[in-house]
Amino acid sequence: MCRLVLALALAAAPAGAADFATLKGHGGPIMDIAVDAEGHVATASFDNTVGLWDGGAPRWLEAHEAAATALAFVPGGLVSGGDDFAVIRWRDGAPEALGRHAGKVADVAVSPDGRTAATASWDGTVALWPLEGEAEATSIPVGTGAGAVAFAEDGTLFAGTQGGDVLRIADGTPRAIARSGFGVNTLVAGPGWLAVGTVDGATRILDPETGETLHDFTLERRPILAMDWSPDTGMLAVGDGDGWIMVVDTSTWKIVRDVRATRQGPVWALAFAPGGATLWAGGLDDVAYGWPVEALDPTPAIDGDRAFLQAASTMPNGERQFVRKCSICHALEPGPSRRAGPTLHGVFGRRAGTVPGYRYSDTLTGSPIVWSAETIDALFDQGPDHYIPGTKMPMQVIGGANDRADLIAFLETATE
Repeated sequence: MCRLVLALALAAAPAGAADFATLKGHGGPIMDIAVDAEGHVATASFDNTVGLWDGGAPRWLEAHEAAATALAFVPGGLVSGGDDFAVIRWRDGAPEALGRHAGKVADVAVSPDGRTAATASWDGTVALWPLEGEAEATSIPVGTGAGAVAFAEDGTLFAGTQGGDVLRIADGTPRAIARSGFGVNTLVAGPGWLAVGTVDGATRILDPETGETLHDFTLERRPILAMDWSPDTGMLAVGDGDGWIMVVDTSTWKIVRDVRATRQGPVWALAFAPGGATLWAGGLDDVAYGWPVEALDPTPAIDGDRAFLQAASTMPNGERQFVRKCSICHALEPGPSRRAGPTLHGVFGRRAGTVPGYRYSDTLTGSPIVWSAETIDALFDQGPDHYIPGTKMPMQVIGGANDRADLIAFLETATE
């Protein structure tokens, strides 16, 4: 945590503002955060556990065999998903396996009536898990990997895909209402609007019926990784890969607060506490932070409808492939990186698993692989899970030989 930023932010907080808080105890990055109506906080971590915080010592919920990546409160407990493909319901701290995807679980959402949980998976499906009765789960193919799900107040389900589609799902049938050139990482459905955050750094507010862009809050930071909305205050919080938290007032559709919350990105998880006075945030630190919203740096009210980043259609294909497939986890610059994966600077000719200070999986530690045009091509042709079985690298396949060649040509220059 950037102590200077924190000190300046708290110094600006008015008397009576909510207190800054930390939740310490995890052994790895915070991947997701959820808060229930009573203010209890749940955290999903790279250390394979879910932490349940109710004001005292945390209660550790342990059943995932890989990173716990997504969670949501449901009546009587929690539903979590992980890198182990498992979807687990927790009742009184006891795990109940709902089922499994065939890929990483990227997001969990619960319907407004509390009867159904939805999960988005990199296996190309959205699954619906009944939480009452004995009905079976429903799997809905969405083409490419699913990165986000969200329920609207009326129960309408939305999903975002790695291919850039924003889908409205009715009666088990997905319909694309919007398409972009970059994958969707996060969704929030508000009253009469849908907020969409994508890999290229775009934050757009869409009409949930037509997909028309109503407002655009795209800034020069990417990717967008987390969002949450407080119905109590109308504030929409947006976290990105550079460690910034932007707050948008949805009553005026203006950016009202903007702060760099970490020394280096990302902000992977955001959740408002009841009342909206506290915003919980998590990222590569093994600590979750409770920010008093009033302590976040105010900024002169900025209108949206400004786009600063280069459009996908005009970006060179090699760079576009990097942004889509690699940038969420890997930096190109030399030196320590606080992203999920090691820096790619100097990757050509480097033996796999040898960047100093990065904690590799056992599979890559001591690996004989040397990164070259040929090995990188094979990695994305087969997918990391097949080329290096046991790696913690996410499933990423680039099917087109020309796309792989363009990516490699881009990396040869960008990583020098």
